[in-house]
Amino acid sequence: ETSLQKTSYSYTIEPGDIFNSPYALNLSSFTKLIKRLQATHPEASRDQMVEAIQQVRKNNKGMLCGLAISTIEERTSAIL
Repeated sequence: ETSLQKTSYSYTIEPGDIFNSPYALNLSSFTKLIKRLQATHPEASRDQMVEAIQQVRKNNKGMLCGLAISTIEERTSAIL
């Protein structure tokens, strides 16, 4: 028998990490989305945009797949 040991660790999410999942946007979609958000929200920093996108993902059961870029843009804009 093998027993599994519980380990505790902290994990910091970097802005690029949310897009390294099969359930997330690919890099070209991310770049397109950021450019569109920069045009709409020039006052927002890239970090603020990424945080808002993360919130959209969280609100969508942890995934961005299945959402059109325009939908992600609208939901992110509402947060920003």
